[in-house]
Amino acid sequence: MEWFILVCVGLLAGTIGSLMGLGGGIIVVPALLWLGGTALLSEAVTPQVAVGTSLLIMIFTGLSSTFAYMKKGTVDYKSGLIFFIGSGPGALVGVWLNQGLQVQQFQIYFGLFVILMSFLLMIRHRLKPMEIKKKGIRRVYVDPEGQRYDYGFQAWLGILIAFFVGLLSGLFGIGGGTLLVPAMILLFAFPPHVAVATSMFMIIFTALLSSLSHLALGNVNWLFAAGLVPGAWIGAKLGAILNTRLKSDTIVFVFRLFLLFVGLRLIYEGWLG
Repeated sequence: MEWFILVCVGLLAGTIGSLMGLGGGIIVVPALLWLGGTALLSEAVTPQVAVGTSLLIMIFTGLSSTFAYMKKGTVDYKSGLIFFIGSGPGALVGVWLNQGLQVQQFQIYFGLFVILMSFLLMIRHRLKPMEIKKKGIRRVYVDPEGQRYDYGFQAWLGILIAFFVGLLSGLFGIGGGTLLVPAMILLFAFPPHVAVATSMFMIIFTALLSSLSHLALGNVNWLFAAGLVPGAWIGAKLGAILNTRLKSDTIVFVFRLFLLFVGLRLIYEGWLG
C-alpha cells in the first residue's frame, strides 16, 4: 500500500511539475509531510528529509520532461545555463538554511511564498516586462502557429533572480520553478511554454547540486525515493504532452489556482501545528 501511495504521489508531482515548470517538489514536499507518520506512510518525515528526498526526485522529473520538451523545440538552453550560474550557489545557501527550520515554520513560510506567486500571476497583465537594453540577451521564439515572441533579459538580473530561485530550491525542495516561471513571464516576457520548458531544464542542474548536499547531510529517504521516481518519470512525460496542447493563458490560470490552493493548505496545517 505504501509503495502504491508513493508511486501515485510521484505521478501527480511529475505531471504537474512538468506541466507548469515546477519540478514537482511543490507536491512531493507537502505530501511527505502530511502523510508521514500516518497509516499511509508509517515513517514520520522531517522537513529536512522531505526536502532532500524531493530534490532527488526532481533530477529525474527534470530529465524526463526536458527530453520531451527538446522534441518540441521549446527549451531555451542558453537562458537556462545563464540562470544556473546564479541558482547553483543559491541552492547551497538554501540547503544550509533548511537545517534550522521546524515543521510549522516551514509550512507557514512556504505557504505565504506560493500565495504571493499566485497573486503576481493574477495581475501579470498589468505588469509590463522590463525593457531589454542593447547589451541585454535577446531571444526570439516562433510557435507552431507562426506567432513570434520577442523576449530577453539583462544577464546580471537573471543571475540575481536565479540565485534566490536556487536558495528557495535548497530551502523548500521545490525546484525553484515556482519563482522562476513567474519571473520569466512577468519580467522578461518569456512565452509561457518556453518559460516552463526552460525552467525544467535548469531544474536538472539545481536539483542535482542541492540533492547532493542534502545527501551528504543524510536528508534522503531512499525507500521513499524508490517509490516516487517511477511515477515522477512517467508523470513528467505526461505533463510535457499536456503543456504543448494547452493555451498559454490556460497554463497560467491553472498554475495560479494550484499555487493558491497549496499555499492556503500549508498555512492552515502550519498554523494548527
